[in-house]
Amino acid sequence: MTTTMRAKLQVASVTLHPLCETLKFHAVCKSGGYPADGSDEDNTFAKFSPSAELSITVANPALFGQFKPGEKFYVDFTPAN
Repeated sequence: MTTTMRAKLQVASVTLHPLCETLKFHAVCKSGGYPADGSDEDNTFAKFSPSAELSITVANPALFGQFKPGEKFYVDFTPAN
């Protein structure tokens, strides 16, 4: 059996450095609450992974400026055997 997971993360901040950027992500959440029927997709992800933090330092100049606070991304985890 192969274990995989998909997370939905939101860009919390982007810190510019001379030769790189540091991207910080957190688990998605909905300010103001979710619909009572749970129909919001962020609600589904928050239910099963209510807390997450990820920090990545990117040194690829082609990616500088490509990530903006508030944007949301799927992050897939698959074994790297």
